[in-house]
Amino acid sequence: MLVSLLAVSKQVLILFILMGIGFICTKKKIFSEECMKGISEFVLHFVTPCVIIKSFHREYDPSLIGHLGISALTALLIYIGSILLTYLILHEANPDKDKVMRYGAIFSNCGYMALPLQQALCGDDGVFFGAAYIAVYNLVSWTYGYMMMSGERKITFKKLILNPGVIGISIGMIFFLTPLKLPEPIFQCVTHLANLNTPMPMIIIGFYLAGITDFSFLKSIKFVIVIFLRMIFYPMITLGILLLCKMPAEVLVPMVMATSAPCAANTTVFSLKFNRDTKLATALVSITTLLSIITMPLIVSLSMLWSGFSF
Repeated sequence: MLVSLLAVSKQVLILFILMGIGFICTKKKIFSEECMKGISEFVLHFVTPCVIIKSFHREYDPSLIGHLGISALTALLIYIGSILLTYLILHEANPDKDKVMRYGAIFSNCGYMALPLQQALCGDDGVFFGAAYIAVYNLVSWTYGYMMMSGERKITFKKLILNPGVIGISIGMIFFLTPLKLPEPIFQCVTHLANLNTPMPMIIIGFYLAGITDFSFLKSIKFVIVIFLRMIFYPMITLGILLLCKMPAEVLVPMVMATSAPCAANTTVFSLKFNRDTKLATALVSITTLLSIITMPLIVSLSMLWSGFSF
């Protein structure tokens, strides 16, 4: 366990150093809110799909299809369970705070935080199965999450299908299931863009960390409950259930990585878009990201040890 703990801790530390660069650049006024919005859009619409496409750009392997389906179904069940439990546990009179807390508890930063770890510790297979989790995340986030945060009761087919995660996995599946492959120059461009998935999102999070000046929210028991649900309860419940179901280690570990990640960056993005409590959203994303340097290595290491995963 010590070896895996050190390996995970090293990767999380690297991510925090990158966050520190974003934090310092923000304090030095190198980055602005407008700049970060542009970078966030770039990462969302170009970098994330390229990461997924690259992970699927491989020779067809029938055994991986079964595991990919298991990964997607597992991710969907994780979200359904999280939504139901959060609905039962969390109640806040202020609707703007209530929606932000629910979204933060349910949705993890499975792209920005988990994908770099999946790549580092599990290789392309980890990203391959992690991509299924991201696709489900996008589906649930842009349906249930969107409706909850916006207050709308209907979601368009366009928003359901035309989002970066689903587009990336759809294109990637074409290359995985058919003999078609990208020309080398284009594949190299995709690879270079995919390599930005680690530094750029971490710098974005560092920017938001630099914006916290008021820590009064720490006195709220409901704030603490959200953090507990997101960082400890849901990841450990997921790990326990997957172990009981005898999930293959190569699927289990990426799933636990994705579930153990801090609050999704979209918690802040959606709160800005729909005029919810943006300060609360930023605090949740920032504090859970800080805490993840302790919780993620421990939980991921346990998943590796108990599932018999080796790297």
